[in-house]
Amino acid sequence: MARKTTIKSKIAYRIKRSASSVFVRKDFDNISDYDQVGRILRELVQTGMLINIGYGVYARTKTSSLTGNIIPEKSLPELAQEALRKLKVKTVPSNGENSYNRGQSTQVPTGRVIGVRGRISRKISYNGSHISFEQHN
Repeated sequence: MARKTTIKSKIAYRIKRSASSVFVRKDFDNISDYDQVGRILRELVQTGMLINIGYGVYARTKTSSLTGNIIPEKSLPELAQEALRKLKVKTVPSNGENSYNRGQSTQVPTGRVIGVRGRISRKISYNGSHISFEQHN
């Protein structure tokens, strides 16, 4: 008897096996159409396999060893950098990172401000924490 593989199981398998922690709908274009992929990703958010960190941007989760809650697999700045790469947005060091690297500041950058080339209107956040973007030309 052949095992029936559903679209949801194919997407879940790809998420588990992927080296990436961030996913957008476009990653699953070859499995099904845009709307169906969106519905399945929303279901996976409800089951706790993914969390939504922005419009159409999802991150893989893990269970916190401290609280037992579901949390993102990586830190928010790491997830934001990965998401921007997937969205083909060019990133550059922020002014704070440049000042720190040149020795002009002792304030260690948190990674919550990311320098980008061009305009970006995305919001990347999780649980009240958000990433700010700094325009560089």
